[in-house]
Amino acid sequence: MALVPMRLLLEHAAENNYGIPAYNVNNMEQIISIMEAANEADSPVILQASRGARQYAGENFLRHLVMAAAESYPHLPIAMHQDHGNSPATCYSAIRNGFTSVMMDGSLEADAKTPASFEYNVNVTAEVVKVAHSVGASVEGELGCLGSLETGKGEAEDGHGFEGALSKDQLLTDPDEAVEFVERTQVDALAVAIGTSHGAYKFTRKPTGEILAISRIEEIHRRLPNVHLVMHGSSSVPQEWIDIINANGGKIPETYGVPVEEIQKGIKSGVRKVNIDTDNRLAITAAIREAAFKDPSNFDPRHFLKPSIAYMKTVCLRRYEAFGTAGNAGKIKQVSLDDYAAKYAKGELSTSNKTTVSV
Repeated sequence: MALVPMRLLLEHAAENNYGIPAYNVNNMEQIISIMEAANEADSPVILQASRGARQYAGENFLRHLVMAAAESYPHLPIAMHQDHGNSPATCYSAIRNGFTSVMMDGSLEADAKTPASFEYNVNVTAEVVKVAHSVGASVEGELGCLGSLETGKGEAEDGHGFEGALSKDQLLTDPDEAVEFVERTQVDALAVAIGTSHGAYKFTRKPTGEILAISRIEEIHRRLPNVHLVMHGSSSVPQEWIDIINANGGKIPETYGVPVEEIQKGIKSGVRKVNIDTDNRLAITAAIREAAFKDPSNFDPRHFLKPSIAYMKTVCLRRYEAFGTAGNAGKIKQVSLDDYAAKYAKGELSTSNKTTVSV
């Protein structure tokens, strides 16, 4: 199976009430981990790359690694997604390089640091939607800034994140604005701000409603019941990986991620894509530190990287099972980008045709 539009996967997830973990990738080992887990669990796959990942791996290397995954597992539907595109130009370059989905994050201006106005966000996102849909690619937008409700601050991911502190209103997606944003932009998916943030240090305590607003997802879903919602910053930061890291020379302080059960609540309320990166980074780091500590004279990179694949695969398998993704890959019929471009051109996928619920 060739790469498919991300919307195809999200639509199937919505029809069958499950979520799909979207894993950030930077290298071969990460992609192998994800694909082995997806194959074992019969799960559809969303591979995503940030601007930093594209710079790190190089466009050609990254493209061919993803194509190798598609060729090695032709029975699994795979979407390749640009994570946190800071400008239309970033999104267009991703599409030229074979990405089947892009995120235009207009919640921040092109510097990826300055919170943007609602109108700016609408305008740049709508511009990307028009171009992407003309070739069948999917578009994810974001409304509200990703950051902590405890501190008002965010953590940059590969240089993408606001500086300073923001108000609670800026850190939570407004349901009224969400309705207008989807109508005016025609995005395929909407990332919502609910108090999650990038990185491992999301919360200083187990999150409750005052610092993790799952209820905001429920309200937005009530207003936009057929819109595919996205949770960013949704790593759960498992203690087992931190313990292994710290037992082998690491120094990660006490921290809390987003509990899996809270993500499951989000999935019941319309979340179809769940972004995960930190959990995989922790698993890989735990494996490398452990392998190096056990055999300090070993200098074969495979000695460190093979266990990192196994540990990250464990994370991916657990998420495929917990989010209800497992067992669905074989049920998804392939639809090409060209087919989706034709659907968009005919207005068959217009958000305006979707049902919205008034207050």
